[in-house]
Amino acid sequence: MPFANFKVPEKTLTAQQKEQIVTRTTELYIEIYGEQVRGNTMVLVEEVADGGWGIGGNVLTLAVLGEAAPAEPAADAG
Repeated sequence: MPFANFKVPEKTLTAQQKEQIVTRTTELYIEIYGEQVRGNTMVLVEEVADGGWGIGGNVLTLAVLGEAAPAEPAADAG
């Protein structure tokens, strides 16, 4: 079973962007292994809490990385 695990800073991707990661990663595995892997391909997008990771001994935060992803539009109440 093909498996991909993406770890991203919390609140930097919209739901649409996460869906795109899942869809495009699945398509990549299909391109490599063939259509038979579609139903068994697992893609996990994990959000890491602000300040919960670092590079080169430096803790990364949203302030260091820049602004978070734009807020997702609220659902229509009507």
